[in-house]
Amino acid sequence: MKITIIGTGYVGLVTGACLAEIGHDVFCLDVDPRKIDILNGGGVPIHEPGLLELIERNRRARRITFSTDVAASVAHGEVQFIAVGTPPDEDGSADLQYVLEAARSIGRYMNGFKVIVDKSTVPVGTAQRVQAVLAEELAKRGLDGSSQHRFSVVSNPEFLKEGAAVDDFMRPDRIIVGIDDDANGELAREKIKRLYAPFNRNHERTIYMDVRSAEFTKYAANAMLATRISFMNEMANLADRVGADIESVRRGIGSDPRIGYHFLYAGCGYGGSCFPKDVQALIRTAAESGQNLRILEAVENVNDEQKDVLVQKIVKSFGEDLTGKRFAVWGLAFKPNTDDMREAPSRRLIAELLTRGATVSAYDPVATDEARRVFALDLAGVPDQHARLTFAASQDETLKGADALVIVTEWTAFKAPDFEYLKDTLKAPRIFDGRNLYEPDAMAELGFDYHSIGRPHVRHASDAAAPAA
Repeated sequence: MKITIIGTGYVGLVTGACLAEIGHDVFCLDVDPRKIDILNGGGVPIHEPGLLELIERNRRARRITFSTDVAASVAHGEVQFIAVGTPPDEDGSADLQYVLEAARSIGRYMNGFKVIVDKSTVPVGTAQRVQAVLAEELAKRGLDGSSQHRFSVVSNPEFLKEGAAVDDFMRPDRIIVGIDDDANGELAREKIKRLYAPFNRNHERTIYMDVRSAEFTKYAANAMLATRISFMNEMANLADRVGADIESVRRGIGSDPRIGYHFLYAGCGYGGSCFPKDVQALIRTAAESGQNLRILEAVENVNDEQKDVLVQKIVKSFGEDLTGKRFAVWGLAFKPNTDDMREAPSRRLIAELLTRGATVSAYDPVATDEARRVFALDLAGVPDQHARLTFAASQDETLKGADALVIVTEWTAFKAPDFEYLKDTLKAPRIFDGRNLYEPDAMAELGFDYHSIGRPHVRHASDAAAPAA
């Protein structure tokens, strides 16, 4: 089938490359010529494991094309995926301007039946707005949407984890498709069934429902996962107070099949492009419908406060004024295997350390360039703080002259460092671990003053210089 992907961001590129991989003829459109130049030059504007190789393989097979030509993109695809950004507006609602502009572009140029698929994460009722925009553009052309200018708007939300998106797409747990029950919907269903047929050969993974339910399903899924994270973080904070070990608790409750182990790891808060934005958008949708989502409001508040937990532990150890102190920070991206800095806990942590007078040397395996850009904006009004932030070329380089190591992202490279080198290089053997990578007892035996999230703080007996927390 001929497929058009509108938007070459995270969702659009993964969707386009994976659909090309199973044999479809894919045209990827973006209005940003910089992105298209990168893609046509053999690069990828985002970091996602396996994506570059997938794109290159399908480019050589001539199954994927990248262009800024809007008219050509509309003419190409019988199925048009809208995969543009829906950033949070000032009030927390999803900003649909890019989605609606994509729909206008389709309406301006479409000829023949088109299936328009909302792949972007959008609030309930967006398909109806997209449908209205398409009808409006056809009317401007003197067309009424009948005969060869018919269309159907479908909801097909993505369920991709950054860092594992290619595998998630190629081996989906489920494919959610929302289609209206009318004549155009029947034809759209046939096309969508053909499109996803390769994923349903072993067993049917596609779940069909009405459009509004499909739109709602995406938000509900992300809200549930965010809730599990905030729940465990709140339990971890209580474990700190009562002397329990949150890792033991996690194993104990996760063994219950009704609960399971997924998304039950305590840490220094979630970030990224999905959970913060989608929780806020769902809260806003509820408010517009006259309902308060009290659980999700609490989830958001807990996560916001959790991003300060590491700073609180550092202040308890060093005092409020961190002037003259130097901290090594490992991990900048909001999670491993991505360079995404959106809502990353590292941003709050580093900003707080700098505000208190500290110097920071930070390292991330892939997100350093993006972090430079983000912090240049975040700290634009405070040049003295920006001058105290440096980015190291390696994790070991950050340790030189540092008073403590702070771990923010659970990259594999951080899970088994050379602890003797680490202890010898730091001014004092002190670690603040926001992802519980190490065992407290083992760290105490190695001579470290080790602070984690929701786990007993065990200080080595001989480490008299390290203050108790």
